Amino acid sequence: MAAYAANENGLNVPQVSEVRVEGVWNRQSIKELGKKVADWQIKEFPNTRHGSKDQRGWVAGAWYMGLCDWAELSNDTTYYKWMRKTFSGQRWQLGNRMYHADDFCVAQTYIDLYEKFKDKNMLEPTLARTEWLVGHPSNGSVDFRVPHLRQERWTWCDALFMAPAVYTRLYRLTGNRKYMHFMDAEFKATYNHLYDKEEKMFYRDSRYFDQREANGKKIFWGRGNGWVIAGLAEILRTLPDSDTEFRPFYEKLFVEFATRLAELQGEDGYWHASLLDPDSYPSPETSSTGFIVYGLAYGINRGYLPAKDFLPIVKKGWQALAEAVAPDGKLCWVQPIGADPKKVTREMTELYGPGAFLMAACEIYKLCD
Repeated sequence: MAAYAANENGLNVPQVSEVRVEGVWNRQSIKELGKKVADWQIKEFPNTRHGSKDQRGWVAGAWYMGLCDWAELSNDTTYYKWMRKTFSGQRWQLGNRMYHADDFCVAQTYIDLYEKFKDKNMLEPTLARTEWLVGHPSNGSVDFRVPHLRQERWTWCDALFMAPAVYTRLYRLTGNRKYMHFMDAEFKATYNHLYDKEEKMFYRDSRYFDQREANGKKIFWGRGNGWVIAGLAEILRTLPDSDTEFRPFYEKLFVEFATRLAELQGEDGYWHASLLDPDSYPSPETSSTGFIVYGLAYGINRGYLPAKDFLPIVKKGWQALAEAVAPDGKLCWVQPIGADPKKVTREMTELYGPGAFLMAACEIYKLCD
């Protein structure tokens, strides 16, 4: 188990054994692990969509994002061919719900593939949906407890991964600021509603404001906050560097939020299902860990987070993720679909887990220059 000590900035940094991380902290090992995970998940794709059989849904959407990043890094056309075949079979359509953020997640990969292959069929359904939605914004509440139209807005924190970076990508692609004005207004409405400025974390949704863990602490879900830090990284990664109107808010929030999450890493290298009550949920949890490691690694690569403080945390997290990969490439210890902390066992996996793993692997690969 790792020991922790406060650095000069007051951040609790794990005291990492360089011998222990050396085996996986190199580019060859990252490529081998990434290929193992990607290939296993492609082979098992028909069997691992437990919670959603819709290949256009968010469960698969998060997996596609990781695979698309991995295809670019590995320069392996096999992955691109698999995605293009899968998406052609669904005619590059989004999910059926016009407003629901979950049904937009897949569009992030569609846009990325359009930018690579310039096939207009990849983009047209996404443009049609977003054009309509931006012109017809919902008047629903951002309070999840209000039943009327409650999921037409981004009323749960997961939504901040699913939808916002669709609009930053379209802004980058088209130069049309209407996409950013819409996204920014919706994001800030959710931020103002769900972000706890004392704890510097996001509630999953408004149902959890007054609920408490067994130890009396507030309920902050590991994967829920993982969704948000990864979503912020996606916003910043896809927002044009030249932007000065929107970027400062997201940069400031990213650094504040990432710093808080870094403090909550477990001694085993994982972030757990409950961020403030890990003793009640002591098992590893690789979806939250994958998304948070991705966000922190992106922050180091971009220069938002100082490597001297955050690199030991990322190394420890990557070691933990590597240890959760079975010999056949299955990523274990993934909390099933849900909305709050739950018990996790080793055999559990879901598509978004390997997606998060591959996103993290791609950012960590850059750190290993």
